Amino acid sequence: MNIVNELGTAIMIWSILGFAIGAAAGYAAATTTTRRRAAAELLIAESDARTIREVASKEAEAHKAQLLLEAKENAEQQWSEQSQELRERRNEIVEQERRLTKREEQIEVRATGLQEREENLGKMRKRVRRRETDVEAAWQEAEANRIKQVELLEQVAAMTCQQAKDELLAKMEGEVRQDAALLTKRVIEAAQENAEIEARRIMTTAIQRYAADHIAESTVTVVDLPNDDMKGRIIGRQGRNIRALELATGVNLIIDDTPESVTVSAFNPVRREIAARALQKLIQDGRIHPTTIEEVVAKSTKEVEAAIRKAGDEACLESGIQSVHPKIKEALGRLCFRTSYGQNVLKHSLEVASLCEHMAGELGLDCVIAKRAGLFHDLGKAAESDQQANHAAASAEILRRCGEDENVIAAVEAHHDRSPGTIYGVLVQAADALSAARPGARREALETYVKRLEQLEKIASQHAAVVNAHAIQAGRELRVIVEPSKCSDAEMVALSRDLAKDIEKQLQYPGEIKVTVIRETRAVEYAR
Repeated sequence: MNIVNELGTAIMIWSILGFAIGAAAGYAAATTTTRRRAAAELLIAESDARTIREVASKEAEAHKAQLLLEAKENAEQQWSEQSQELRERRNEIVEQERRLTKREEQIEVRATGLQEREENLGKMRKRVRRRETDVEAAWQEAEANRIKQVELLEQVAAMTCQQAKDELLAKMEGEVRQDAALLTKRVIEAAQENAEIEARRIMTTAIQRYAADHIAESTVTVVDLPNDDMKGRIIGRQGRNIRALELATGVNLIIDDTPESVTVSAFNPVRREIAARALQKLIQDGRIHPTTIEEVVAKSTKEVEAAIRKAGDEACLESGIQSVHPKIKEALGRLCFRTSYGQNVLKHSLEVASLCEHMAGELGLDCVIAKRAGLFHDLGKAAESDQQANHAAASAEILRRCGEDENVIAAVEAHHDRSPGTIYGVLVQAADALSAARPGARREALETYVKRLEQLEKIASQHAAVVNAHAIQAGRELRVIVEPSKCSDAEMVALSRDLAKDIEKQLQYPGEIKVTVIRETRAVEYAR
């Protein structure tokens, strides 16, 4: 059994060996065929490669030649451009060198001139120093000689120089005083013979030639109402309308039991006129509320300003004065709303101008200068605020700024002085006294009242935070409006206390004065 198995195994091994030998022979034959094919394909590939290399070499040579040609053209173009740029730069450098050379020559010329001037100045300084030395020596010598001469004269005269001078002046003063006294006595005696009679005649003639009504101004204006129901509309809900009107105009509205009338009270007649006109317009319109009140007050203010200009023009026309500066005309128009001791200042000025003209005509003087001085003498009273005590100086300053004649300015400036200085000043002083002294022309109480109210407003306006100040209620209340950004609510209390103390120190008044400080912030916008 083992022999059979071994025999089978051997047969199998020999079969496998035969199969392997056959496969090896087949593989060798196939390998030989493949190598032959590969050799043939290699020959073909080498032939193709040589062809490709030849074509590529030719194309590379052609491309190389094209690139060399383009590079040569670009190089030639760049060389041309650089050559042109070099030529231009060379020309610029040559031009700059020429300019620098020319400037150097000019500098050398100037340096030479400066050097010569310095040498000349040095020589002049030396000469001046020598002259100063010579002058100083001469002055010292002259001073020494003068002192010697004075000492010699004092020894001869047996008195000092100051004593001789005082004696000479005393002797001359005595002689001059004696001569002046004799001359003055003769002049006074000659003038007194006819001066008083002539002066009376001139003033009497001037007064007779000018006749004017007695003037009685009032500090109140009565506005008529269509019915008593209008009073309630003027007062408004919780009094807002009347407060708005008083705040906008600075007046005091008195609504009492008087039927169909409202009284507008204010010491400032311009404010009173604005308030009266505004109230009349509001009554006619029928719409009375704070916004409308402000608009109507603004419109009435413009109307009053126009009336002021018209009054100035009419005053110049009435007095026959021409070529008046617009600022002077405006000041004259404001005098229409001013009073002095109850006398209308514009009418008073027209009266003074007429009296000056008549008296100047009697004396043979220039009537135009006299008339202009009389008309303009109280312009300083036209100031709305911060009025100066010396209104004559304020009037002269207004005229000086407007280029008025110096004779007129001098007469106006000195019309309240004891010595007016010029004859026209004397005329204005006399005419002013005549106009004011007429029976019924003035009242002392009104002027005192007005000055006190003006002083109240002036005291309040001195504080930086105050925007407006109005004295109302016949001077029993001072209403002060402050800038909200400059005065806080806490500072309002201190401001009212300070104002009250200032009023107590500076004014004398009956009863008490209420100080009201108002701080109000508004924001206004319009919906369109």
